[in-house]
Amino acid sequence: MPAIPTDAAERLPERRWGKTDQVATTVLLVRHGSTEHSLEGRFSGRNDLPLDAAGRGQAAAVAGLVGAGERVDVVLSSPLRRARETAEAIAARTGGQVEIAEDLIELDFGDWEGHTFAEVERAWPAELTAWLARADAAPPGGEAFAAVTARMQRLLADVLTRHAGRRVVAVSHVTPIKTALRLALGAPHEAIFRFHLDTASLSVVDYYADGECNVRVLNRAEQLH
Repeated sequence: MPAIPTDAAERLPERRWGKTDQVATTVLLVRHGSTEHSLEGRFSGRNDLPLDAAGRGQAAAVAGLVGAGERVDVVLSSPLRRARETAEAIAARTGGQVEIAEDLIELDFGDWEGHTFAEVERAWPAELTAWLARADAAPPGGEAFAAVTARMQRLLADVLTRHAGRRVVAVSHVTPIKTALRLALGAPHEAIFRFHLDTASLSVVDYYADGECNVRVLNRAEQLH
């Protein structure tokens, strides 16, 4: 089973400059389309909001982008409605069924659910500072980044075992996708705060049997404009 790096202290994979004689397992990481929380900049974790009108258009656009490329073998989705609706649009365009993967669910924001960052900063300043600084700190009543890392490692290991050499779409949320990209880059925890993911954006990682991986695409979103 290919190794998934656990933190930045581990050895980075050797550089892969050209074509390889290994067949990649390609994972297309798609963030769900927008909801009313996206528009308002609110913490959106375990709620089951549907896509809004813009989000449905975004789901169709990213489905067109994914469907215009190479084949898609599997479409995985977070169990939350906004991700399922996006995954269903992709599956309708590419063929096949949506498979629910519980590990793709968004981080549980606990008491911060539905609040803006500014509201959380006013009401929970110490807790927010700790959460931004440490992977093992959780929002009150919520989930730590470390837990998301553990389940994304599990999800990726399962994909690389069950779907080796295939092209897999995984429709998820900001935190799991950023975590997968951070792991692929061998970057420290704080790297998740240093890049942006648009709603209905596409990121792509190739994984190889020798444990190496290449981030090929990050936050492709021109299809939304």
